[in-house]
Amino acid sequence: MPAQTHRSLAVVGGGVIGLAVARRAAHDGWAVRVHRTGEPGASWVAGGMLAPHSEGWPGEERLLQVGLESLRLWHETFLDSLPPAVVTARQSLVVAVDQADAADLKTVGTWLSGQGHPVTLTTSARDIEPLLAQGIRHGFVAETELAVDNRAVVEALAAQCEQLGVEWAPPVGSLTELGAADTVVIANGIDAPSLWPGLAVRPVKGEVLRLRWRRGCLPVPQRVVRARVRGRQVYVVPRSDGVVVGATQYEHGRDTAPAVSGVRDLLDDACTVMPALGEYEFAEAAAGLRPMTPDNLPLVHRLDERTLVAAGHGRSGFLLAPWTVETIAAELAGAKLEGVAR
Repeated sequence: MPAQTHRSLAVVGGGVIGLAVARRAAHDGWAVRVHRTGEPGASWVAGGMLAPHSEGWPGEERLLQVGLESLRLWHETFLDSLPPAVVTARQSLVVAVDQADAADLKTVGTWLSGQGHPVTLTTSARDIEPLLAQGIRHGFVAETELAVDNRAVVEALAAQCEQLGVEWAPPVGSLTELGAADTVVIANGIDAPSLWPGLAVRPVKGEVLRLRWRRGCLPVPQRVVRARVRGRQVYVVPRSDGVVVGATQYEHGRDTAPAVSGVRDLLDDACTVMPALGEYEFAEAAAGLRPMTPDNLPLVHRLDERTLVAAGHGRSGFLLAPWTVETIAAELAGAKLEGVAR
């Protein structure tokens, strides 16, 4: 039975983090109100990859640790509360386009093994994914990684919040507008510093494309495919009707207009890795603003007696949603946690 029905919680932010926190708090007996803009944000544009191995890099050991813990929670509990169709891929295949990329793959593979989380190296990548271009041989497979339909996850979380009695409210410009809420969780991404000055969260722009499968085209890949092309990262993520291709990453203030150069580079790089994508339908180009921190670690901790923060998840919002939920839920239950150690 819920133990805290008399307590109220205001969550500022209606993306994957805010909705996941709100759903858990409502389930735990809190009276929850979510303040959201109603406009598509970073969660709506994301690729939906749950990929701590294939996004790992030496020097980011703590982020890898948190990501692996959250991936475990996805497999053990979080997925059970969502419609099965939200999962669009199982496994990731990271490939090398040239010799320099192959050296980087070896570096990452050795580092992951040294952390106790080995991946499966291969020199026959096209046997694993036949849509790869001729000449692409080197890669590694991360067997436990997943991809989810980001928009389906957001919609499912919102629907479950409504079923649990969560109320919707307009966005706020300051914490004083939240009235008599007993507790506040700041989960509004790049806007978190406007509510709590000093939070080190900044916007980083990223373009993402959607390509739709057409009759007569080669089939959609069954796993996430990631590569580096001419020094640029590109990923291809399956969806039920095609693929998501992403993502550029650069500082450009709050500009969310897809740039011609970004779209061109993504299309060129994706088709370099998987030439068959050139026959797909170009369905959408969008840009989002990732809430990044200086060390790429999220801010998930208590700010004062009333206020908690769950922001700065960068490119890992979907991956880290379950870990964030558990951390915030423990704080709400009275545990004194430190969040991510820095």
